[in-house]
Amino acid sequence: MGRPIRFLLDGEVRELADADPTLTVLNLLRYDLRRTGSKEGCAEGDCGACTVVLGELADGKVAFRAVNACLLFAPMLDGRALFTVESLKRPDGALHPVQQAVVACHASQCGFCTPGFVMSLYAHQRSGAATDSATLKDALAGNLCRCTGYGPILAAGQAMGGDPEAAETGALAAALLGLRRAESLEVEHRGRRFLAPRTAADFAAAVERNPDAVILAGGTDVGLWVTKQHRDLAVVISLNEAEELRRIDDQADAIRVGAGVRYADAHAALADLHPEFGDLLRRLGGLQVRNLGTICGNIANGSPIGDMPPALIAAGATLVLRRGEERRTLPLEAYFLAYGKQDRRPGEFVEAVVVPRIPAARVFRAYKLSKRFDQDISAVCAGVSISVEAGRVTEARIAFGGMATTPRRAAACEAALTGQPWSEAAVRAAAEALAEDFQPIDDLRASAAYRLQAAGNLLIRAWLESGPGAPLRVLEAEAVAHG
Repeated sequence: MGRPIRFLLDGEVRELADADPTLTVLNLLRYDLRRTGSKEGCAEGDCGACTVVLGELADGKVAFRAVNACLLFAPMLDGRALFTVESLKRPDGALHPVQQAVVACHASQCGFCTPGFVMSLYAHQRSGAATDSATLKDALAGNLCRCTGYGPILAAGQAMGGDPEAAETGALAAALLGLRRAESLEVEHRGRRFLAPRTAADFAAAVERNPDAVILAGGTDVGLWVTKQHRDLAVVISLNEAEELRRIDDQADAIRVGAGVRYADAHAALADLHPEFGDLLRRLGGLQVRNLGTICGNIANGSPIGDMPPALIAAGATLVLRRGEERRTLPLEAYFLAYGKQDRRPGEFVEAVVVPRIPAARVFRAYKLSKRFDQDISAVCAGVSISVEAGRVTEARIAFGGMATTPRRAAACEAALTGQPWSEAAVRAAAEALAEDFQPIDDLRASAAYRLQAAGNLLIRAWLESGPGAPLRVLEAEAVAHG
């Protein structure tokens, strides 16, 4: 059965000796630990009512992350500190400063979502992040208030003050260091197994031995297989404990993002490659999802509406796939074969994605169309990368998500544009060629006609933003100047 899962809860070591490998932390809290402050609102990581905070060591310091307990499996607590809304209770009965700010600002109405908001604010406070309105909106975008009380909630965030427990963080780091174990975690319960190898080599070997296992990164997709599809996962192999897989390596002309790198941790490095990546990542899920989900995990699952693949394809990203000690690389667009089918062999996993640096002179744009600005699934995603020399297009890489059964380049559109003047007329003609590349579908997010027209309009927008005189940028600047 292996060693027990060990984690800190309010500073005390807790052990789970016989846990179901896919028991969610939300159900552990509510049904086993009787901590009912965390609520189930959606069981899919959308509403934030179940938000808890994880403390984990990163470069010797404690990083505090707001996460969705409904998507987190109990073995993923191993070696970490867990904080729930009950953790904020003080011996003298006084409210924690975050709670006091919520009360003082009248930031709770029906109260169902309040524990989740409190914990997101608590993570923000403990992280020492800024409390201006824009930063708080990003931090709270993964929490929904059905009573529409966002104004007072933002006011509470601005009033909560600094971290009153900052002096205790060193002791917490020491306690987490004491929890670390050299051996891999192996959990078995009623025929189901959860493996968390400590090295990339051990992880690769485990996947090779168990080619039918579910590979777990952040769990923001896999968690739904349990909470929504009620699937029994016989073998789960987590890559979260292999430090080598959680690295971002600078390769001078590119960055290599490991399989275990979370969206939140990749944000700065990708935004440094190009601001368009940073703007796109801000709209990918809520912060709780970005604190768990990984770029490689989203690629590996092959969703046709994943936000990142179109922009990465346009940038010329390549994948590193590994089976045991063997590696192979391929262009990202070649990985997606058909709906639900990827070029990944038995026992093989996505080890990294390599993203080239984008030359300053290159036109690069990433767009996401969805019904809500924050935390919504795309109707259409686009990545546009254009090289222009002496006024003519010398190379075009244009990719879309939501337009086909896989993220895909627009070959006819690219061909229509390459060699042509970088002009509005040429771009509009290339946009018409998209009808040769895609036959999108009607669904709840958008109609086929809307998708096709919107895709063409996004290409035209890229020209309006970056063509001669950048007319759209001029209009936007004028609008800002005139209020």
